[in-house]
Amino acid sequence: MAELLTKKEQRELLKIARNTIVTSVTSGKLPPVETASEALNAERGCFVTIKQQGRLRGCIGNFVSEQPLYCLVQEMAVSAATRDPRFYPMKPHDLDDFHLEISVLSPLKKIDTVEEIQVGRHGLYLVKNSYRGVLLPQVATEYGWDRETFLKHTCLKAGLPENAWQRECDIFIFSALVFGEA
Repeated sequence: MAELLTKKEQRELLKIARNTIVTSVTSGKLPPVETASEALNAERGCFVTIKQQGRLRGCIGNFVSEQPLYCLVQEMAVSAATRDPRFYPMKPHDLDDFHLEISVLSPLKKIDTVEEIQVGRHGLYLVKNSYRGVLLPQVATEYGWDRETFLKHTCLKAGLPENAWQRECDIFIFSALVFGEA
């Protein structure tokens, strides 16, 4: 996935996300954005993660997109800043200290056996009836989880018992190009 975007395109997406959050929080509007980059105009899923003082402040994403990647980054940046139900919407004083991370996603792949999951490389999307949970690939690495712990936490995120992955769940994997502000 590293060849997906150049370093310049990664920096451009981070700048778009930051400018969008600042403009949205201070004025309620979206800044106009255009790009000539073919890769940033491709339709790809992404997640935008906001951290403050090294801790999660918001994370929202979408696996698929019917709009260019840079537009989805704008939409997810606003959502992560103002619509993540785990946090209050960002206010102007929150703009003093935040860092961004963007995860550009591969398509989802349904797996038949959990042995296909490579911790640190794959993210998980677990579905059972109306319950859904997703954890990005970097989450397992950040917490030092093994495969089973990763599966348990994805179940808990979905609102399911931690062992629900062992029966009648659809499990999907995906990879991500993850980059952030220095």
